[in-house]
Amino acid sequence: MASYHVRSNSLPSRPHPVIPEFDEQLYRLRASDASSSSASTSTRCKLNGLGDLLECVERLLSLPNNQKALSQEQHEKQVDQILDGSLRLLDACNIAKDALLQTKESTQELQSIIRRKRGGNIELSSEVKKFLTSRKVVKKAIHKAIEQLKGIANNTFNKDNETIAIVSMLREVQGITLAIFESLLSFISGAKARSKLGGWSFISNIMFHNRVGEESQLNDFAKVDVALNILVSPKMKKSDSLAVENAQNQLANLELCIQDLEEGVESLFRRLIKTRVSLLNILNH
Repeated sequence: MASYHVRSNSLPSRPHPVIPEFDEQLYRLRASDASSSSASTSTRCKLNGLGDLLECVERLLSLPNNQKALSQEQHEKQVDQILDGSLRLLDACNIAKDALLQTKESTQELQSIIRRKRGGNIELSSEVKKFLTSRKVVKKAIHKAIEQLKGIANNTFNKDNETIAIVSMLREVQGITLAIFESLLSFISGAKARSKLGGWSFISNIMFHNRVGEESQLNDFAKVDVALNILVSPKMKKSDSLAVENAQNQLANLELCIQDLEEGVESLFRRLIKTRVSLLNILNH
């Protein structure tokens, strides 16, 4: 990937104030993993940070020198690649929005069913299986989206000897946006925890023996998957109130997590559209 620190004569000899700000926002995003206390916090911080970075991009695109450079015919292919990448990222953002909405609706429905049945001989197997089936659909869509995201790098981030500075910066932004979207989609699917959820021993240790080190490996989505798999396990008694209570708590936590993420994803979606429109306007001016 071309470095944004190598600038051409297309930019002013004295950098515009937004350029150091751009560099700082990019640095913060790359360092965000080390400073976050949880996967949920890290994901939301990345979404917020990416929004701030895209705001810097908007200001960069408003500079006359950058507009002139991007509109030159010899840079048309590079800009087209960036536009194609932005469209694919918008598609990924839409998939994340749909996945969050679908999971939230399933979460709220299951919570309501558990509340209505609480206090009696609870039989939740069919409702829980319905939720887990919905999760499988979400994970399948996410897996497909992640595979498509991997193709963006091959098409967009080819190195060019004559890349102008603003194109390098836009490529930097798409590169880190790609990484954040892949992280977001993996977070929603609980992908990092899947290989560790296979055995009943692991599940029971987390939920009934409070092994904090193992539980901390799971995000809110994966914790719900675990808790609900307990309820439909052949080894689980139908009337086990502890398992039901744990599932209810995990569902409540997940709903709060989703609401938090939805706000960040929606804000990011609007900024991505704005950036794409600005690029199109420059080309059509």
